[in-house]
Amino acid sequence: MYSAGESEEIVGKALAGGRRDDVVLATKAHMPMGDDPNHRGNSRRWIIHEVENSLRRLQTDWIDLYQIHRPDPSTDIDETLGALTDLVHQGKIRYLGHSTFPASEIVEAQWVADRRGQERFRCEQPPYSILTRAIEHDVLPTCKRYGMGVIPYSPLAGGCLSGRYRKGQESQGPMSPARQRLANRFDLSLPENQRKLDAAEQLAALADEGAISLIELAIAFIIRHPAVTAALIGPRAIEHLESQLTAADVVLSDEILDRIDETTRPA
Repeated sequence: MYSAGESEEIVGKALAGGRRDDVVLATKAHMPMGDDPNHRGNSRRWIIHEVENSLRRLQTDWIDLYQIHRPDPSTDIDETLGALTDLVHQGKIRYLGHSTFPASEIVEAQWVADRRGQERFRCEQPPYSILTRAIEHDVLPTCKRYGMGVIPYSPLAGGCLSGRYRKGQESQGPMSPARQRLANRFDLSLPENQRKLDAAEQLAALADEGAISLIELAIAFIIRHPAVTAALIGPRAIEHLESQLTAADVVLSDEILDRIDETTRPA
């Protein structure tokens, strides 16, 4: 659904010319692709339809990781897993994943796969940052229990932990179309966002004490969790990428983790 499939076309062009074998390629299904109510969800019909479209746009014969973008209460998980299992057997996808599934639905999907002899979901993609820690209660322990990979998105909390947003300052630069659709999340006058900025100021001071950047602190915190496989980052420029990659070499001490807990706790 990112730019109505254009993002897949761009990736397909980038991987042309023999580069496909060098990457692990992931994409998703579930979100609306137009106004037709049948062009969305986790039904067998829609999943099979969208896999074929993704393969065409990506100019590839297989997808390494195919993720269900959101749960679908209108479709039985048995139907979803059945369609995905058939696609694995056909060689069109290799592994299954999901995104933002609550712990109860993660468990149900694992049980259904086991009972029905179907392929099981191998990873979860949840939102996770120092400012968004609810998944520490049950999602992360559940994924660890089932041996699932976890690839959290938004480790910088939508930019709140990048240094872009500061108390008493207007946000810098224009918002992307996606951020404009989520305007309340970036309205710094709202009390909940003010609380995030207060926490970010304290965390920035903690990062300074450790001679690292706030970005490094934020990403290193995510990948420090034993259930997390890798953090999904979203740089828009080379300098953004360079400022985030260095976090892979940062190891946070238990003392720093305790100080972080004093600032933010799972909620």
